[in-house]
Amino acid sequence: MNPAHHALTRRHLLSLAAGLAASGVSAQPAPWPSRPLRMVVAFPPGGLADVLIRLLVPQLSEALGQPVVIDNRGGASGNVAAVEVARNGGDGHTLLVNVTTLESVNPLMFERMPLDPSKDLQHVALLANTQLFLVTRPTLAPSTLAEFVAYARANPGKLSYGSAGNGTTPHVGGELFKQTAGIFATHIPYRGMAPAIQDVMAGQIDYAFVPGTVFPSVKAGKLKLLAVASSQRASYYPNAPTVEESGFGKVYVDTPFAVYAPAAMPAVNVARVNRELNKLLMLPAVKARFADVGAEPVALSPAEVAKMVKAESALFGPIVKARGIKSD
Repeated sequence: MNPAHHALTRRHLLSLAAGLAASGVSAQPAPWPSRPLRMVVAFPPGGLADVLIRLLVPQLSEALGQPVVIDNRGGASGNVAAVEVARNGGDGHTLLVNVTTLESVNPLMFERMPLDPSKDLQHVALLANTQLFLVTRPTLAPSTLAEFVAYARANPGKLSYGSAGNGTTPHVGGELFKQTAGIFATHIPYRGMAPAIQDVMAGQIDYAFVPGTVFPSVKAGKLKLLAVASSQRASYYPNAPTVEESGFGKVYVDTPFAVYAPAAMPAVNVARVNRELNKLLMLPAVKARFADVGAEPVALSPAEVAKMVKAESALFGPIVKARGIKSD
């Protein structure tokens, strides 16, 4: 090659490289995440979703190389947080923790949904599956589920129960239980389970279907735990019978919490969060800490989460329609 031509070619390449650098174009994609991640949680501080993700935040931040900041946005049975992520998560650094009833129940319950979860969001991972327990205020006389049902039948309309909001699994469970046990009670929706539990303890409402975060309060005598609303007893609270074995129907309302991302988040980034979360969920220390609050970590792929939600829709859809569950 002619030396002059070689020098010209080299200068041309250097000039082109400099131009690309100046324009921000790089041969290598920018590392992700490049700034703190915002984790929008669909329930208030102290609720189970909030407790579970906060248990993982320190290790997840370390694994991703950026801080993970919690942003609690309760309301509208998870819709408020979902809309926030769908509309304002375009920075590529926003994720959502929500109950899967966002997809299986909300579209049936809300006359006008503010978003289409199946189009505006995508599954990232399952955070945990949790069982719900029927607890009552400590001053309520019954001490077994049979006694409770007998009391409710003898006092129709006098009992009230709380939930994390219309259409959430504590509400669906409450309605299914009323149907199978043949009782009537007034539903009181809250903006999350934590305030509902506080009102059961304070005697403002009579009972609720709640997660295992209440175990310390039960042991302290601040709540009575009568049964578990699942297909099997809880390994971490084996003394509680299932509603079914007590003779009051198949009340199966396990509550899965999932992690979502905006639909536009690149698949490679979704896969990375899935991989890092699933690694953490399988750690013995994490399993033990989740068990303390009645949660079972489950490592699933995004496709497996989608399959689980489809099955949940088939289970809960008929209940929502039969009981006429509607949004506020």
